[in-house]
Amino acid sequence: QVRLVESGGGLVQAGGSLRLSCQLSGSAYRINTMDWYRQVPMKQRELVAAITSSATTTYADSVTGRFTISRDNAKNMMYLQMNSLKPEDTGVYYCKSSVTSTRLTTSDYWGQGTQVTVSS
Repeated sequence: QVRLVESGGGLVQAGGSLRLSCQLSGSAYRINTMDWYRQVPMKQRELVAAITSSATTTYADSVTGRFTISRDNAKNMMYLQMNSLKPEDTGVYYCKSSVTSTRLTTSDYWGQGTQVTVSS
């Protein structure tokens, strides 16, 4: 069974930085695209950044130039470096991964989320 665990959230002042990590564990034939999502109360979960298995990245307009997504395929890890944080970056950050199993079926898995709070 594939499991994703996020870490690195916390409270930071505006202008500060945080680095989120996501550890994938369990059996997988291939780890495909990995994503970071953000959710605030009463709003839909939104895609913040994505990275393919070949390290192609995409970002939401609101974080472009401030956030950097990366992954370490050898360690099954994904990261989100967040700089110049703003109060509107506050939310629960979730990692998501598309995983192909040894049976060659592909499924999406989510972590439990980590809270990021940016104070003004």
